[in-house]
Amino acid sequence: MPKERVRIFDTTLRDGEQSPDVAMSAEDKCRIAVQLTCLGVDIIEAGFPAASEGDEHAVRRVAARVGRWVQPGMNRTRPPVICALARATRRDIDLAARSLGAAQRPRIHTFLATSPVHREHKLAMSCVQVLERIGNMVAYARRQCDDVQFSPEDAARTESEFLYEAIEIAIAAGATTINIPDTVGYTEPREFHEIIAGIKEKVVGIEKAVLSVHCHDDLGLAAANTLAGLRGGARQAELTINGIGERAGNAALEEVVMALHTRQERHGLTTRIDTTLLHPTSKLVSEITGMVVAPNKAIVGHNAFAHEAGIHQDGMLKSRDTYEIMRPETVGAPESRLVLGKHSGRHALAARLRSLDVHLDDVELDIVFSSFKAVADKRGSIPDDELVELTLHLSAERPLARVGS
Repeated sequence: MPKERVRIFDTTLRDGEQSPDVAMSAEDKCRIAVQLTCLGVDIIEAGFPAASEGDEHAVRRVAARVGRWVQPGMNRTRPPVICALARATRRDIDLAARSLGAAQRPRIHTFLATSPVHREHKLAMSCVQVLERIGNMVAYARRQCDDVQFSPEDAARTESEFLYEAIEIAIAAGATTINIPDTVGYTEPREFHEIIAGIKEKVVGIEKAVLSVHCHDDLGLAAANTLAGLRGGARQAELTINGIGERAGNAALEEVVMALHTRQERHGLTTRIDTTLLHPTSKLVSEITGMVVAPNKAIVGHNAFAHEAGIHQDGMLKSRDTYEIMRPETVGAPESRLVLGKHSGRHALAARLRSLDVHLDDVELDIVFSSFKAVADKRGSIPDDELVELTLHLSAERPLARVGS
């Protein structure tokens, strides 16, 4: 049975740029947009034109740079959809439409909050007023653009029946994608699955629109909630490279994509992402934004394919499948590393020395291993040049190392 495809909507250039202390120039956004296009992203949300003149200019630049771009050998036959965010106002929608003029496949993404706390404290609008605004502004956006996405902001904290009604009105007004945001990262996976499954089951006309999910990471559950939403029936995932974004960030593109890729037998879903470009894309975004990727970050962190524990290293030397569920080359990362530190075992040390063309017999290896452990207890990991030096200078009485013999 053929697998269903998930559309990957990347919002690194919009929600990702809303990370505190991050600002991307138009050129920065174009560099990332080119990389995202090569990566195979389906939709690129280039920015929020109403936020500033600079952002409007950047959206125009991205639309012109990649909105009509496909090269031979790329993992796609059409350019990506280029999307611009707009509040549910005529001014915002007009600015979004104008900024997308150069794109072959433009999309206007308009939103309005629907949760009780937002209706009361932010919008000061009644339920009737919210529904009326949604219908009017989605219809207005549809007159400007054939592809319109609507998001009920803070959908995860919105009463179910009111959320269903808001979605039905948006679809009737012309929305082609309905995006369900967990705006403040409040839900847990089972709960978010139920929200999406409920929409699929109860919203009249939902089959006319693509259902999307957008999850924030305030409780560390963004990727898990996204996967739960996809299991519930969503077929678009809104993600960012390295999980950057407001507050604690968004669901990380590399995590969701590799979960679908690695556990295909469970999810039965596929994407158009060229996974070998995930690591280079992560590095580019980190370089441009100045947001350093944590060493223990899944998929793209420096330690994602590094092993120090002796038991793990012994298993890796016998079969990589013992402790690696993915290959580093699958995500375009450097090769796996056996880090020699205080937790490393004798077999790993021997293997590393052999790779450095240092050959020891069993007695010599025992002596070196004992001294290596003493140094590692104080120093942590030990680099290769110091390992060789340790074998060469450990004993004046017994020439331990036979380099190159």
